[in-house]
Amino acid sequence: MLRKSDFPFNLYFVDIRDASDSELEKISDERGLSLCLDEMRSIKEHYKKLGRDATDVELEMIAQIWSEHCCHKTLRGDFKDSKGKMVARKLLKSTIMKATEQLNFSWCKLVFKDNAGIVDFDGKYSLAFKVETHNHPSALEPFGGASTGVGGVIRDILGVWADPIANTDVLCFAPLDYPEKKIPQGVKSPRYLYNGVVAGIG
Repeated sequence: MLRKSDFPFNLYFVDIRDASDSELEKISDERGLSLCLDEMRSIKEHYKKLGRDATDVELEMIAQIWSEHCCHKTLRGDFKDSKGKMVARKLLKSTIMKATEQLNFSWCKLVFKDNAGIVDFDGKYSLAFKVETHNHPSALEPFGGASTGVGGVIRDILGVWADPIANTDVLCFAPLDYPEKKIPQGVKSPRYLYNGVVAGIG
């Protein structure tokens, strides 16, 4: 499914335009894209319109942009219970955002409009708050996932022209002594994740 390009570096074209559904799933699985079949079909249609196959770099970029971490599929998704009954549509909008809008507190100065929220402190000063979830990146690479999470919080506070003064971290792991034999293949141990995340936070 890969064809090497003529460029003086290793760039490959992925035969996606003529791929069957099972081949699309295989491409996603083997390349670690973590994209569902519908997403792979969308990519296939896009490249059919372009009249060429995707490069390995392009596929990786799309996978990153469409990842859970970058576009928050869970928070934007619809949820049904085990019987198929709709529980929530667009989870974030129908829960946290809706409740915040209904409460309409006057001291909430900037909410869900930028990368950090701003609340009034005492009429003279305001405080900027940022929440960052780095579960997915930290599960893949604990040190880097955690350190970029902290960096993202600081970046977003600076992005609303505030000065960072404190950083708190809430860390949740499975039992650190969880038996290695019970951990599914491809999943890192809680102890490994814990050590990497704590080191990454610094």
